[in-house]
Amino acid sequence: MKSIKNKDQILIFDTTLRDGEQAPGASLNTGEKIKIAVQLEELGVDIIEAGFPVSSPGDFEAVEKVSKSLKKTVVAGLARAIKNDIEVCAKALKAAKRPRIHTFISSSDIHLKYQFKKTRAEALEAAIQAVKLARQLSDDVEFSAMDASRTELDFLCQMLEKAIHYGARTINIPDTVGYTTPDEFASLIQQIKNRIPNIEKAVISVHCHNDLGLAVANSIAAIQNGARQVECTINGIGERAGNASLEEIVMILNTRSDQYPYVTNIDTQQIYKSSRLVSSLTGFMIQPNKAIVGSNAFAHESGIHQDGILKYRQTYEIIKPQMIGIPSSRLILGKHSGRHAFSKRIQELGYQLSFKEVEKLFLKFKDLADKKKDVYDEDVESLVDENMFLSNEMFQLIYFHTTSGNKTLPTATLKLKKGNQEIQEAACGDGPVDAIFNAIDRATGFNGKLENYGLKSLTRGRDAQGEVTVSLSNNGDEVHGHGISTDIIEASAKAYLNGVNKFLLKHKKKNSKNAFRVMKGL
Repeated sequence: MKSIKNKDQILIFDTTLRDGEQAPGASLNTGEKIKIAVQLEELGVDIIEAGFPVSSPGDFEAVEKVSKSLKKTVVAGLARAIKNDIEVCAKALKAAKRPRIHTFISSSDIHLKYQFKKTRAEALEAAIQAVKLARQLSDDVEFSAMDASRTELDFLCQMLEKAIHYGARTINIPDTVGYTTPDEFASLIQQIKNRIPNIEKAVISVHCHNDLGLAVANSIAAIQNGARQVECTINGIGERAGNASLEEIVMILNTRSDQYPYVTNIDTQQIYKSSRLVSSLTGFMIQPNKAIVGSNAFAHESGIHQDGILKYRQTYEIIKPQMIGIPSSRLILGKHSGRHAFSKRIQELGYQLSFKEVEKLFLKFKDLADKKKDVYDEDVESLVDENMFLSNEMFQLIYFHTTSGNKTLPTATLKLKKGNQEIQEAACGDGPVDAIFNAIDRATGFNGKLENYGLKSLTRGRDAQGEVTVSLSNNGDEVHGHGISTDIIEASAKAYLNGVNKFLLKHKKKNSKNAFRVMKGL
């Protein structure tokens, strides 16, 4: 367990890969989880909850491989207060340099009576046995009393005291359904700290949900009253309305240190990069007015605001954009820009690319600059992100053509490349986007279903780039596709093809002898 040398240090426990992934539609594969985990370690997160190993073979593999990939961060796995859960969790964490078993059981009467059919005595005994077993398998054990904020206080204190006695070195107080308010939660943490005799042997943690929009406020109130670990997620993703947002908690403590004299190990300059990575891999768009990381967080359109910013930044900005990894000003690139300016801008945006990767992107940048009057930071980031998505894909889009009109049958023709093979197809549809999706299905043999389609403008103006995200499903599996272009039909085609390629790669890994078992044609 990470020791706290300074009593005012707050440990950041990130559960993006576990609770965040439980958000409907946010499923991540093992490779994507590893990418996020490595970035979270770079961000400076103290503990990463990598998954719930017993819940599925995929979660077990993810926890196991994240454990092998991280060098210094504590890796936690979640386990119910059940013998098999805990043993499977310990096995998944075996390769971790700093493993933590996080075991939990409900403590509230409403949960015990209606969901688990247990008495308080039975729940208490299960908690004791779970912590004892976990402590035998790991030096670092965290215990959570699920739905603690709706639990009778005497029983909650009794359960937490026993958990500490039998070896838990972190005790977590979850506001599981986001029901409590800051004053109530502050009082609860204060009473736990004052009433449990062995509380000094454990770190008090909190895990707040955002059902009433109070997750961050409740977490800050808990810190003020003795909590020294906060469980949160990137962009606040998670069950229902989500979790406390990591970037908001960290920047509140950082910006208002006059009110909150606490420190974290977070490298704030990695926040924006981490946020974009999670958004891209989950397919969850960040609302423009999202605090800290939203596209409008450091944008100023009002003439009064612009005038104030130009004269003295602090008139309308309380955080320097550089602090979270966003340059202070937008670099406007165009078709006359050279390689050096383009390469420098990529570095300033926080990307580390090889010379060949920059050269490849520069050609795409020139093509984009011919279509757009100005190329903004978001355009450059989009080019890099798109290159990352295309690096391992099996099919590539060579060209497409669509016809559509109110008295014309929408039709699409396209050519794809797979290795040295070129495939041409045509199809009709309800509209040009549907037609091109049908043409891709015919060219690749994909036989899945389009679950969701999302389109947003990434940049400004009439020549703005459009970002399309799609969710595709097949035989119970679901993936997210992502595409960007100034032409929304092209962006749609790229996103759909990106999703098809993910299915191909996923099933190729599962069965190399039958890589296309979800396909009909190839």
